[in-house]
Amino acid sequence: MVFRSEFPDVPVIDLPIHDAVLGSAAEYGERPALIDGLTGEQVSYARLAASVERVAAGLAGAGVRKGDVVALFSPNSIVYPMAYYGATRAGATVTTVSSLSTPVELAGQLRDSGARWLITVSPFLSTARAAAEQLAADGRPLSEIIVLDGADGHRSLADLLAATGPAPETAIDPGEDVAVLPYSSGTTGLPKGVMLTHRSIATNLAQTDALYRPAVGERVLAVLPFFHIYGLAALLNQPLRCGATVVVLPRFDLEQFCRAIEQHRVQALVVAPPIALALAKHPVVERFDLSSVEYLLCAAAPLDPALAEACARRLGLPHLLQGYGMTELSPVTHVVSPTEHDPSPGSVGRMVPSTELRVTALDGSGRDLGAGERGELWIRGPQVMKGYFGRPSDTAAMIDAEGWLHTGDIGCVDERGYLHIVDRVKELIKYKGYQVAPAELEAVLLGHPQITDAAVIGVPDADGTECPKAFVVRAPGSALTAEDVTGYVAGQVAPYKKVRTVEFVDAVPKSAAGKILRRELRAREAARAEAAS
Repeated sequence: MVFRSEFPDVPVIDLPIHDAVLGSAAEYGERPALIDGLTGEQVSYARLAASVERVAAGLAGAGVRKGDVVALFSPNSIVYPMAYYGATRAGATVTTVSSLSTPVELAGQLRDSGARWLITVSPFLSTARAAAEQLAADGRPLSEIIVLDGADGHRSLADLLAATGPAPETAIDPGEDVAVLPYSSGTTGLPKGVMLTHRSIATNLAQTDALYRPAVGERVLAVLPFFHIYGLAALLNQPLRCGATVVVLPRFDLEQFCRAIEQHRVQALVVAPPIALALAKHPVVERFDLSSVEYLLCAAAPLDPALAEACARRLGLPHLLQGYGMTELSPVTHVVSPTEHDPSPGSVGRMVPSTELRVTALDGSGRDLGAGERGELWIRGPQVMKGYFGRPSDTAAMIDAEGWLHTGDIGCVDERGYLHIVDRVKELIKYKGYQVAPAELEAVLLGHPQITDAAVIGVPDADGTECPKAFVVRAPGSALTAEDVTGYVAGQVAPYKKVRTVEFVDAVPKSAAGKILRRELRAREAARAEAAS
């Protein structure tokens, strides 16, 4: 059967994302749109809207034109949305870059996305320059590196804001033009650029309204990275569209996080499971008054029910809220509403409007299953991505001819219409909400001269967090140690991608076609865990 949202359909929103989000900024005027959670500096809606116009004018003056790709490589800050919406206002596509990227990773994304401009901050400038040097060596130099907080020889945010020319009059086709190009590994393989149009992300905001819409003036704490689609959608696009106030932190530090809640009387927390774990168990939480918190929404990775209950109990909440989606879905399909008093325990919520869901048999037949039956989740709706940038075959493997996106996740719908995520088919590892592609780590491992073969899977650690584990075949005569392997990988990837454990094996199990049989490795790990329990 096909499950359909119980809510009335919403019309598609054919607006550029900056207009969809900031179209009511004049109405909110001097209300605070953004607050720096560390310094207390505020940006009003009026100032934010005016800054976006000036940044767009400045970027146009620098040569940015419609269809260009601008890379945004920065931690969370109150000026991040000025750069993001300013770039889209100038007609550019923004590719958001992980603030943990190494020069090699950054260069790879710049190269793959075709970015010509890079916007960053001074602490990241050495990484940005190293990546730019790699592109220049390839004969594909960047047009410019803009440093938001200023650096000698680089245009700054202040320079962009000082532009005297008009903001460009750019004709944007919301249904075709790509607003943002985040990178995701999808169900398998290396990171790919996910083409999200202005229409898909703006419409997804309207879809989400039925279940989650912050109130005007509601204070939402933003510590999840804006470069991630979850942070971008739930902590910038939706709150700013609704007139809420976003309290911004550059990174997660539990003491800073709790202090910001206390000082700014934060009402809404939008987090990933590692933060819920810290709130549930760490003693530092007891030192702060967190009584202003009215709800906590957790997504990005599975949340253990016992952990959710412990976290809710400590915060004095009736329950935690959960949501479900993925980058390729702009990103929301399901959420538990803050107004619900009795959601199904452990569920990720009900389906947002204008969305259809199929739960299909895991035998590959595509046979539809009913309520209470577990299968792979297929989604269809206006929030489905346009496709993977430059990868039509990967797009075709993800979205079928009828428009169903095959998520690779296993779940079931209960009798009340709530979705429960059970497991996943895909090989992607989710480490603390970050996506880690096994193929990417395997490629790094195989670059070591003393490694002849390797495979990577996710295994749970003592806290239940999924961590990358490498199975490594050493070259004959090699005395390579596990510490050598982890150190080698750590030197080439972002910290969240590091291999945490290593096992040396005689051979990596593979199919006749040469495909790594990760299911055998996972089964081996599960058997060990069972024997040890």
